[in-house]
Amino acid sequence: MLDTRRAINAILGRLQFTATRSLVRGSLCLAFSLGVAYLPKWPDMSPGANAALFILLFAASLWVTEAIPAFAVALLIIGLEIALLGKPDGIFAQSDHDWEMFIEPWASPLIWLFLGGLVLAHGAQKTGLDRWVATRVATALGTRPGAVLFATMGVTFLFSMFMSNTATAAMMVAVIMPVVGALRGDKFRKALLLGVPFAANIGGMGTIIGTPPNAIAVGMLEGRQPIHFAQWMVVGMPPAMVLALIAGVYLLLRYPSEQRHLDLSAIVGGPPVGSILPLWQRAVVMGVFILTVALWLTDSLHGIPTYVVSFVPICVFAAAMIIGPEDMRALPWDILILITGGLSLGVAISETGLADWIVAHMPLGSTHGLWLAVLVGLFAAALSTFMSHTAAANILIPLAIPLAPDAPAMMAVCAALGSSTAMALPISTPPNAIAYAGGHLQASDFLGGGLLLGILGPILIALWCTVVL
Repeated sequence: MLDTRRAINAILGRLQFTATRSLVRGSLCLAFSLGVAYLPKWPDMSPGANAALFILLFAASLWVTEAIPAFAVALLIIGLEIALLGKPDGIFAQSDHDWEMFIEPWASPLIWLFLGGLVLAHGAQKTGLDRWVATRVATALGTRPGAVLFATMGVTFLFSMFMSNTATAAMMVAVIMPVVGALRGDKFRKALLLGVPFAANIGGMGTIIGTPPNAIAVGMLEGRQPIHFAQWMVVGMPPAMVLALIAGVYLLLRYPSEQRHLDLSAIVGGPPVGSILPLWQRAVVMGVFILTVALWLTDSLHGIPTYVVSFVPICVFAAAMIIGPEDMRALPWDILILITGGLSLGVAISETGLADWIVAHMPLGSTHGLWLAVLVGLFAAALSTFMSHTAAANILIPLAIPLAPDAPAMMAVCAALGSSTAMALPISTPPNAIAYAGGHLQASDFLGGGLLLGILGPILIALWCTVVL
């Protein structure tokens, strides 16, 4: 599920936009984009960059207002790029094949890497491996409130590194709900419920496939300062772990428990999970999961590209009848389309010279790279609080990279990871909405911890990036 207001409204049971409202919003977005892009006479801007500016503004306004679904905006981007920039001897393209650069991101190795992650996650969910592991890890550290909270957040964090943050949060909320129900009148139940979305949002920072903004950043850095799977973990894991620790300590202090030990019998003795498929298939998924992640992390040793490794779960799961045609159709292809649209938008912004034009006309002066990275991260967090994290990354990352030509990776990573620190409202992320929808939390409960993480997060990320990038 995409991290859009439409998705969050669906979780919260709110009314979706009508076709008429979508048409009105889309028309206003078009008028705004045409007016800003073409009415002023932008100095020194080429016709191709001018068209790219219109596409950027139109896409950004559609994403912000969600006049149409986010994946449809991504497809519209590619169509507009081909129509406005792809005509030979036009305002940008020179040859008959130049338009192909706008659809090449669909065949990017990054898309196959992300697809492999989606298949792994689907296999774990279908066999019940994810919940089987979750129920055991969540009770592994004992029954003290602090131990239960950190165990719950820890397993949520780990799963969200490789699975959808939304699916992880939904699973973990279901796992802990019996404990929450037994804590009537105890403030600690809020700590448990908030710990799940906070850990799910933060855990996605740890790997390239953890959340779409990470993949977008890596894709846009190809050819500039490539980042491999293991290298991203070196960049993303330390600040994510620190933020998760801060979140856990905050929740323990803010919502202390009145009990010294919690009753976990409902989790430990609950009904068996994942019994739809034979146990040997669960074992296959576990083995393939370990093998795939190990190969991803050691690509520099064996020389097998990470996107090639992604074919291991796809092929093995199909051969073992763990996934079939219905499962492949059920994968969230809209996420892959949205990532592709973002990468294609980055190509247009870069190749037409729009990114360089924006940087040349920004009053940056002698601003230090660290402060730029912090500002980019804070802006990403602020923007992502009110709109889709993926859409925000699609907009910000191609604009952030040229801000520091000598450190493009720092800018891209800070924009991507900064968006993952936005969790101050129930509508900020689907995991937040899932926890809120249960009726045990108020909107104000998200604010304190969300603001703390949204401010400290970009600063920690930028500081760490200066060390490792």
